[in-house]
Amino acid sequence: MTQISDLYGAAQEYISATPKFTKKNSMDNTRKFLAHLGNPAQNCKILHVAGTNGKGSVCAYLSTVLKKAGIRCGMFVSPHLVTMRERFVIDGELVSEKEFVDAFHVVKKHLDNLPQDLQRKAYHPTFFEFLFFMAMVLFEKRGVEFAVLETGLGGRLDATNVVANKALCILTSIGYDHMEYLGDTLSEIAGEKAGILRPGVPVVYPVRQSDVVQVIENYAAKIGAKTFPVEKTAIKEIKILDKTIDFSLHLNYYDYIGFTVSTSALYQIENASLAATALGVLQDSRITAKVLQEGIRETFWEGRMEEIFPGVYLDGAHNIDGMKAFLETVKAHPCGGRRKLLFSSVRDKQYEEAAKALAGSGLFEEIGVAALSGERALPLQRLEESFEQCTGVKVMAYETLETALKGLLSHRADGDRVYIVGSLYLAGEVKALIRRSGHDQF
Repeated sequence: MTQISDLYGAAQEYISATPKFTKKNSMDNTRKFLAHLGNPAQNCKILHVAGTNGKGSVCAYLSTVLKKAGIRCGMFVSPHLVTMRERFVIDGELVSEKEFVDAFHVVKKHLDNLPQDLQRKAYHPTFFEFLFFMAMVLFEKRGVEFAVLETGLGGRLDATNVVANKALCILTSIGYDHMEYLGDTLSEIAGEKAGILRPGVPVVYPVRQSDVVQVIENYAAKIGAKTFPVEKTAIKEIKILDKTIDFSLHLNYYDYIGFTVSTSALYQIENASLAATALGVLQDSRITAKVLQEGIRETFWEGRMEEIFPGVYLDGAHNIDGMKAFLETVKAHPCGGRRKLLFSSVRDKQYEEAAKALAGSGLFEEIGVAALSGERALPLQRLEESFEQCTGVKVMAYETLETALKGLLSHRADGDRVYIVGSLYLAGEVKALIRRSGHDQF
């Protein structure tokens, strides 16, 4: 008898292989296949999240608060760090391997029986589209009331943007990433992200760059979407503690409320504020001030300034804006010893700019680099060179991630802090390595 774990492995293999024989589909074809599936979860209230940095964190805050309010909530996010099941969270829990397999077979069955117009186009979902369809099938089966959807890339042409019943849109911070698809300026990128907005649907966004805000507000005015900007002045009384941060946030319906985020990452103040503001805009009587506070405090999001060992932090920052936010937190961390850095990246990210910012910060007395696994990995020599050209600090090149971790972690003195940053893929490989090796190996 075939075990569920075998079926799960086979499903993952099929999905992982799809980039080899698919291309991005038109929104019309994506919409047609969703209809072919029976438009699953069409009655869900969709909370749609787009942006450059912070999308996953905002989704996590939203999902945790909704669960705390007793509301059945599904969350679809990307990428995953270790297992594909991380992309599907219902009521705060990953879906089971059996649920994953069942949803996969529903999508595959419909793919094997395409309507004629999609057959003529030799239609097949991309990797991300396949997973999105599975998410909607899972949400339908579990009777989800709210579905939190994170865009994969962009917004206007993202597969998740075919959903009809949006209750709210959230745009997180906008920065330079995926410029080959989204545009060369922040205004162009913001325009693509703002493509998730819908007439009559509220949109929540941070007030940062004036050109980005102008794009969002002009687009919202054009289609008739009500805007809820989160101003910097709405956040006060920030108090940085050892493993948490306290702050007060002005909400339209509650005035100022005190919040605690259970992280040392300063950038999570804005992400939590966006989520809290959005949930306040919903005006759902089940989401009380107390529920908001408790849900925000209880939220944990892997790979975002996560303390994986005492004094060892793992962060998925992967673009220049993410690096700047990461460095702000590093500066705020008290350190009685030396700061050490382990960096890696995929080849299509801004690794040279990231290396310049990290090395130029002067925060790290020891820097290590190691290549990731897979085709997208940046070669070790390129990693080493990107740092050596902009720092006088000795750069240690490690052949494997495992030797890098052992090298940096085994020679720590009391008070030292180690930071691992550069990519969510790096965060995933580190988490997988720790799970395989056991905590006592480092």
